[in-house]
Amino acid sequence: MPRATAAEAAATAERVLEAATARFAAHGFAATSVDDVAADASVTRGAVYHHYSSKPGLFTAVVQRMQQDVAEAVVTAAGDASPAESLRRGSHAFLDAITAGGHARVLLLDAPAVLGWDAWRQSDAEASAVHLREALTDAGVTDAAADATTALLSGAMNEAALWLSERPGDTAARASVHAALDRMLDAVAPS
Repeated sequence: MPRATAAEAAATAERVLEAATARFAAHGFAATSVDDVAADASVTRGAVYHHYSSKPGLFTAVVQRMQQDVAEAVVTAAGDASPAESLRRGSHAFLDAITAGGHARVLLLDAPAVLGWDAWRQSDAEASAVHLREALTDAGVTDAAADATTALLSGAMNEAALWLSERPGDTAARASVHAALDRMLDAVAPS
């Protein structure tokens, strides 16, 4: 059997990652099998293991991709506004991005259990927490208060995302969360 080119191998790995992302988002880690992912990606089980050494390895790749997606949404929304406005826009974009497409299920429910609490916290610290802390200090939160404020605001937004995930399509709940987030941000970094 001829070997795949690098481009073909990359395309296969991407198909597997997309299939896994859809499965984990819709069904969760425990209810997703490597066979399901392979079938969805139209590859063999061996191909999945070739590109992602294990089911947890595949899940880790999905987590990293989703974290990247959320971070890109935050950075894009923050744009070139004033520091306080960038913090506000980025925080609202975080809530919208993490509650879209099963991100909350993967990143906030399954990831701490699958990766382990310490690994999940480290991953979060290297992803969204870095952007949040930077935005807070840019908006005037002192270095002495930045770590605690980052932890508090991050935790509140994660809990709000989980709450919203239990209420898909509830526009009143979403508006309520965004209004509460504005009140918190006003207290932390007034415009």
